[in-house]
Amino acid sequence: MSSLDVLKEFTIANLPTLDVATLGALELFERDGIPKLPHMPEGQVLIVGSVNAAAAGRIVGENRNALFADESDYKEVLARATTVQAAVLISASGGKHAIEIAKHFKKHGIRTILITHNRDALAKEFVASTDIIVFPKNREPYTYNTSTYLGVILASTQEDPHAIRAYIENIVGPAMPENFASYDAFYITVPSNFRQMVPMLMAKFDELFAPRVSGRVFTVDHAKHATTVVSSPTEFFISFGDDKVLFGPQENRLVVALPPNASYGFLMAVTYYVIGCIQKQHPAYFKEGIVEYCQRASELFGQEISPIVE
Repeated sequence: MSSLDVLKEFTIANLPTLDVATLGALELFERDGIPKLPHMPEGQVLIVGSVNAAAAGRIVGENRNALFADESDYKEVLARATTVQAAVLISASGGKHAIEIAKHFKKHGIRTILITHNRDALAKEFVASTDIIVFPKNREPYTYNTSTYLGVILASTQEDPHAIRAYIENIVGPAMPENFASYDAFYITVPSNFRQMVPMLMAKFDELFAPRVSGRVFTVDHAKHATTVVSSPTEFFISFGDDKVLFGPQENRLVVALPPNASYGFLMAVTYYVIGCIQKQHPAYFKEGIVEYCQRASELFGQEISPIVE
């Protein structure tokens, strides 16, 4: 059964791990093609999103005339901006904080382009119909957001999902250790030119493991500062795209090479796959907590949040 088929059929009783969702996302884009980003307005834009949507926005806008904000500071950033022509709001659900963000922009006369994966996004009430872009997605566990933000990033980088999946299945997968469960802390480095990937990976560890398993993520240059003053024999070190693992004993190290032409889509897929392998070897912390969390989150946001995003 393909990963894409698994995602179509799973239930709360047999939630797939992140590696399966990652392969399924790549299969989706192989089958249906990579989505296209909307035409960006001329001049400066304000790109906004929550958590990993904010990180995806920074990747998409990294080489554009853009300002960036998230759910905590968008009002302040907009108030200080003097040349913003429009806002780009990225939200897989188009709900939660996206609603109040879109409402705020409309109140201040800021044209908003909504990139979402939900045709029934609640934020669309405050966005012109011609500025609502609905991207494809897979059925996934809540907060995985693998097909969603990978699609946004691939739309920007135009990398080949088939080549990425083949690399993962032929190179990365066979190199995965079988003793991840022996470690309760993971130290990850990415090349410094992929700095926007750091918050995405930190958020994924928080969502899947915290506080049971910790994940620390740095660029190679950031890692050289005081990040390893305190050591632990149960910390495992993974270096993506760099053959020099700076820290940790030899037996606690893994190097995951990247092709020389790899961009953010490639890195997101490979890192998410590896985190899924870590998840697979540990107890099902996410599965044990996600139903109760969604009940609490539904109350917090005043809207129904399901453990399975259809």
